[in-house]
Amino acid sequence: MSLLSAIKGRGPSGYGYGSTAEEVCAGVDLSGKTVLITGCNSGIGKESFRVLAARGAHVIAAARTVEKAQATAEELGFAGQASAVACELSEPASVFECVTQVKGLGRSIDVLMLNAGIMALPTLTLKCGYELQFFTNHIGHFILATGLLDTLSEDARVVVLSSAGHQMTPRGGIDFENLDGSKGYDAWKFYGQSKLANLLFARELARKFEGTKRTANAVHPGVINTNLTRHMHPFLTRVFGLFESITLKSVAQGAATQCYVAVHPDVTQSGKYFADCDVAGTSRYGQDMELAARLWDESERIVEGL
Repeated sequence: MSLLSAIKGRGPSGYGYGSTAEEVCAGVDLSGKTVLITGCNSGIGKESFRVLAARGAHVIAAARTVEKAQATAEELGFAGQASAVACELSEPASVFECVTQVKGLGRSIDVLMLNAGIMALPTLTLKCGYELQFFTNHIGHFILATGLLDTLSEDARVVVLSSAGHQMTPRGGIDFENLDGSKGYDAWKFYGQSKLANLLFARELARKFEGTKRTANAVHPGVINTNLTRHMHPFLTRVFGLFESITLKSVAQGAATQCYVAVHPDVTQSGKYFADCDVAGTSRYGQDMELAARLWDESERIVEGL
């Protein structure tokens, strides 16, 4: 147990900073349920795959290549309980093909867990004319989720991986006039912008779900030393490793909040932001529904132009 786990304890849900994905899913029967997870082959996506499959779910395992997804299913011992699909979020053709492949499975999706992402690219990188973190973390998932809306079950849950980093953004939250970084690039602010976009997407999707039993929520998993840090400056990576036992969550703890929001029967909220398995506060931009609606419209425009 890390020092922070001991200090923070548990919140109103009965879970907290130190809870694990296995703990929050204990006693939940997912037999007959279908869960799609992006980034299923590493980190908290892989742990979510393992835990939810162990509770009986059929997992549509999405990774950058079908080989990586299949290998993960075999490694975890759930090859017969999974459908492996390729979904390279930075490549629109791959995401559109993933939508086609998933629809071809003929399964109703009960949980759509938008987990994959990249973080803090040290230099400006573009894809289709847009900064890569925004394009991968938000637009890729936007294509996938909107493409699969008609496959969701009547009480489906959409869980979007955001971050506390959503509070560290350019002025205005989403800098619509600089989505290509041509007017200046800051690795962390653009990461924060992409995570704010994830949060706003969940909020706007929840608004569109109003009047149904479907829910959409965003989550902050905590600070975890996974391969998400692979693009960080080597010094910062070493710092993460040095303080891991004191300040960072384990992968099992990091996967807890998204698994809790995905399947725990006590979660009935929609349009919320969760951290440590409880509803948490956000930046003022994270509560701005006009910004959320504008982002949705701009995302549709971007996708139409691809």
